[in-house]
Amino acid sequence: MKSATRSAGSPYLATTEAALTFPTGGFAKRGFDITAAACALVIFSPIFLMIMALVKFSGKGAIFYGHRRIGHNGRQFHCLKFRTMVANGDEVLRDHLRNNPSAAEEWRATRKLRDDPRVTTVGTVLRKLSLDELPQLINILRGDMSVVGPRPVVEEELSLYDTQAVFYLRTRPGLTGLWQISGRNDVSYESRIAFDTHYVQNWSLVQDVLIIAKTIPAVCFSRGSY
Repeated sequence: MKSATRSAGSPYLATTEAALTFPTGGFAKRGFDITAAACALVIFSPIFLMIMALVKFSGKGAIFYGHRRIGHNGRQFHCLKFRTMVANGDEVLRDHLRNNPSAAEEWRATRKLRDDPRVTTVGTVLRKLSLDELPQLINILRGDMSVVGPRPVVEEELSLYDTQAVFYLRTRPGLTGLWQISGRNDVSYESRIAFDTHYVQNWSLVQDVLIIAKTIPAVCFSRGSY
């Protein structure tokens, strides 16, 4: 299976097919991504292996989870994470939203749940420290993602961007970005879209470095993560 395919029937295909663009930042950003991701994989390899073992013995299910997301120019790819949820997560979510109107409203507004019944005990810790996203370093090396950029979204979320979707599609989604260092889940989805748009319109390699530097304390203090 290819790691990235075009989304059949996507309302964004007409736009992206007519005006395909090279990802924001060009070769400079891509060279930085490859170097940073390769070095990070080497540095974090002991932690990577330890988490693999913890997830393996935390319950049934695969170690890694790949969710289909929309990337640069509307291409689909499998965004990798360590598994943090129970194996029947979709079923558990449907039942929870059906029986909890307030949770259903929270999900519609943010696509997140502060109290998510699908998340395992190990998964809660991994999410709090953002360690569940370490496998996305592999996505970066593959060219699916960048170190810095908008967080990858599913196709139905992209409709929330409305006319600003074009800015999301101009770049590769990022492992970190303005949203992560600005409150993450504590900010509204409208603010997240504004952060993504501002980032693409004002991209610079210096800005990427600054965002990475600010990501470290944001992760350490777990700001807005759940």
